[in-house]
Amino acid sequence: MERRSMCIVTLITDYGTRDYYVGALKGVILGIAPDVKIVDITHDIEPHNVVHGAFVLRQVWPWYPPRTIHVVVVDPGVGSDRRIIVGQYAGRLVVAPDNGIVTFLHHDLPAEGVYSVEDRRFTLPCVSETFHGRDVMAPVVGHLAAGVAMREFGPEVDAPELLDVEYLPRIEANVIHGSILHVDRFGTLVTNIRREQIEAVVGRGRTPEVLVNDVLLGPIHAAFCDVRPGESLAMIGSSGLLEIAVNQGNAVERFGHSGVISVVVR
Repeated sequence: MERRSMCIVTLITDYGTRDYYVGALKGVILGIAPDVKIVDITHDIEPHNVVHGAFVLRQVWPWYPPRTIHVVVVDPGVGSDRRIIVGQYAGRLVVAPDNGIVTFLHHDLPAEGVYSVEDRRFTLPCVSETFHGRDVMAPVVGHLAAGVAMREFGPEVDAPELLDVEYLPRIEANVIHGSILHVDRFGTLVTNIRREQIEAVVGRGRTPEVLVNDVLLGPIHAAFCDVRPGESLAMIGSSGLLEIAVNQGNAVERFGHSGVISVVVR
């Protein structure tokens, strides 16, 4: 088999770092493809929170070069009949449980192939029912890095599982109604409203204002420092999404995890 040149493998898990789980994943991958470069994106995904894992995967996706293999192990259904899949989007690969992890990728990018992992030649000989990350996903990643094509792992998947989340906001005339996709470690609320959607609704001489559960925050700011410490603000974050924040404070404590975010153009 012809081997690829060194490729990048990234890890996104909810394993944390106090146990041996991450080290075991790396050992299996390197045992099959010793030349790969492994990058730890995060092992602090909220336990069992597939939406969190899906969001982080989507945000890091464009910043790694083509042929990067992203491994996402957030797998509350481990041991069940849910599939393990290999997918390709924009020239990059993902290996993950088929539980909605690819939702945000699948909404934004055309799938270039999604396959179910079923050929036991590419897993470890003994598969634990509680550690598919080590026994199934990690060896699959090693074989991908070593040059095995996606189609070798099993049949093509017509439609991967997708999360039931409001990924796109609802637009009515001069109002965009959105919802919260993610809360970061600073308590900032990241919404599903995109910069380009706001720009499309805003006309010449008009100003967009943001409401959170009918509480008016005012216009969209550029950065935290535009308001005084402790004050709330709306801004476009580095992801290109509208965010609700408190300068040197915590927006989720002030507004909660859910609710309606509205951008009103006056």
